[in-house]
Amino acid sequence: MNDDPNSPQCFSLLSRLVLGRDEAVTGSWDRWNDSFEEMSKRVVAFKESDWKTLRSLANSHHVVLRALPRLLSLPVADEYDWIGTAIETEQARIDRALSFLAPICEALEDAGPVVVIKSLDHWPDLGSDLDLYTKANARDVLRVMRDRFHAQVAKQSWGDRMANKWNFEVSGLPEAIEVHVRRLGQMGEQRLIGDSLVTRSLPVSFGSYTFRVPSPEDRMILSTLQRMFRHFYIRLCDIADLSLSLERGGIDFDYLRSLAMVSGLWQGLATYLRIVSDYARQYRGTGVPLPLFLLSAARFGSEKVRFAKKFLRIPIVPDSARFYTAELKELFWSGEIRNSLRLGLLPLLATAAAVEHRITGSDKGIW
Repeated sequence: MNDDPNSPQCFSLLSRLVLGRDEAVTGSWDRWNDSFEEMSKRVVAFKESDWKTLRSLANSHHVVLRALPRLLSLPVADEYDWIGTAIETEQARIDRALSFLAPICEALEDAGPVVVIKSLDHWPDLGSDLDLYTKANARDVLRVMRDRFHAQVAKQSWGDRMANKWNFEVSGLPEAIEVHVRRLGQMGEQRLIGDSLVTRSLPVSFGSYTFRVPSPEDRMILSTLQRMFRHFYIRLCDIADLSLSLERGGIDFDYLRSLAMVSGLWQGLATYLRIVSDYARQYRGTGVPLPLFLLSAARFGSEKVRFAKKFLRIPIVPDSARFYTAELKELFWSGEIRNSLRLGLLPLLATAAAVEHRITGSDKGIW
């Protein structure tokens, strides 16, 4: 699949809209790389196809509510009613999703502690799925979802079974509820992270609701697992989320390094955060504060990342393969034999997924 030729230009504009300082919301653009006038000239030159691409990218990167309102300060915005409509539609989707998520979390709490992971990291935007982590028994999770919410259980793929996660479809809720039960990671190899996740989770308000979410350090670990060890691409929301968290300060980098090292994720995490800082610098002139010991552990920065097929792509070979090897070795030498065996099955699963995709055009039953 070839990229839309408009994508790189639209992604660049979207990045400047999202990664600009908060003052841009109120119309003060003086800290941006591009002045207000230069940004206006770019947008005025947009064709209808450019606007379609921009909107599609904003949805794919979960930045609709962080990007589109800033377009409203540009003169050309008056000509495009879809901007206001898109904002209202997305806000309505988020409000509806939270109204379902709150009672689901409350009900699952009866079976064990529940933490909302990943989905709320993008606030005021929201992910496309609603992800939960729980230490309850899978049997209790299934019972609660079926009995109290009449949820349909989606068929588990091989990857879902290894990761110990279930997807539920609830009537009236477009988003799937994805519940990770006692395990994290592509193959369910990470259990220590789950213990930290629950112990250090915090109650945080989102609109009129309050949910337990991971600590900033655990959010970084989870995002690293998802981006550097599973999908191998980075979204604009990931860069914005982590940049904001790092700039707020208060990150316990010693704890972050300790947890990442015992989990075998340290090199991947350090590289991920360096890439985030590089992109922040590229689109607004300044990076984010990172300690020297983290930067020195990074294997590369944004110079090896390329924009393709709508996202920022991480090189799989040899770089991501080395992250996988480091995780496997650390789990093995730490005595996590069963978990290292689970992770050791990943190449076989990846091969099966590649074969299935070549034959049927989809790897859905595998991953």
